Formats: sequence, structure tokens, C-alpha cells
Amino acid sequence: MIPWKQLGRAALPDGELVLLQRGDEFVLRMRGVELMTSRSHRSEELLATLTCVDAPPKAHVLICGLGMGFTARAALDTLGPEAKLTIAELVPEVVAWNRGPLAHLAKRPLDDPRVTVRIEDAAAVIQGQRAMFDVIVLDVDNGPEAFTAPSNAALYSVRGLERAYVALRSGGRLGVWSVEDSPSFTGKLHRAGFTVEKHRVPSRPNTRVQHVVWIASRSASR
Repeated sequence: MIPWKQLGRAALPDGELVLLQRGDEFVLRMRGVELMTSRSHRSEELLATLTCVDAPPKAHVLICGLGMGFTARAALDTLGPEAKLTIAELVPEVVAWNRGPLAHLAKRPLDDPRVTVRIEDAAAVIQGQRAMFDVIVLDVDNGPEAFTAPSNAALYSVRGLERAYVALRSGGRLGVWSVEDSPSFTGKLHRAGFTVEKHRVPSRPNTRVQHVVWIASRSASR
């Protein structure tokens, strides 16, 4: 078996993020837990597509968490040429990896002129904003309960979701990805004011493994 090769490391408050490669596969791990693999990204792409579909021609989209760039690529492919895409990524090494060894995986989304990268905590980008975004895509961890970084919990709290609600324009959408279902999180979205749809989506083509995507909408009348 081909051994894993370490390509990079990034120190974080909750642990160390490691980028590994074996053959043509790339993996991001934290404390031994797999955050993402280049072999399984269909659900992240569907997260972006489901959230961005029917967005206004000049939509401003915020993607929280860059990962390997698959979510950003799917959003760009769904949005029109006049849209703006802001990516909030806390870890500068992840941005560097997406411009380097990972760039080819998602066809270099960071090179798209519609993209602006903010090396900043997603919660800080959202907090204090009012009617700034048409779409917010939340993909910073393994879901609202499967935390690899406990500091992400605030984003998925009722208060964090209320901040996202306020940051969205009338009729805007919040998309949230998770490795597993969470009925309590559905309740949190409702308490924050959203109308909610939940989708079970394949992790990759031709598999029975499913992930969960919530599409939460802000009423056009509020």
C-alpha cells in the first residue's frame, strides 16, 4: 500500500490540521479525524448548488470554510458572471494549499475574479452585518454536533444562527452541511426565524453513504 505523505501542517487553538497525500488522494485531518478527502465531495457540491440556485444575478455569497475548494467551485458554477463570492477561511495555510497542491482538484476557484478571500473567522465576518448577503454557506466542521474544533460551536448555536439571519437579505438562504442528521439543529434553525428544508445527499456518486444539508430561508416579508 502506498504510504501517506505529509504535505503541510497548521497549528490551531483546538489542535493541528494536517494535509496528507497518497497517490492522487488528498486528506485533511485534525487530531486524527478526517475532515475532508478529495475522493468524497459530492455532498459539499450539492450544498453549494442547492443553496445558490435561483440566487439573484448580482448575488453576494459568503462561503464559511474553504476546505479543498469543492464548495466554492460548485457555487461559482451555479452563480452568474456578476455575482460576488466571499470566502471566510480562518487558516492561512488552507488558503495557501488551495493555491498550491490542492489547486487542481476544484479547477482553481480562487483564481476566479468573482472571489474574495478573507483570512478571518467566519463568525466575525457574519457578526454585525445586516442584509449583506444573499446566500451564506456554512461548511466549517463536520456538522452542528460532530465538532472536530469545539470553538465552531457558536456558529451553530441559536444566537449564531440569528446573526446569520440578520446578515441575510430578504429572501436569502443559509445552507449548512453535516456528516449526520441533527433534529435538534433543525429546531435551532426554526427558533432563529428560518423556514427549513432538509436534504439527504450522497457523499459521492454511486454510494449509499449520505450526508445532510439544511437549506434555511429568510422570509421575503421580514
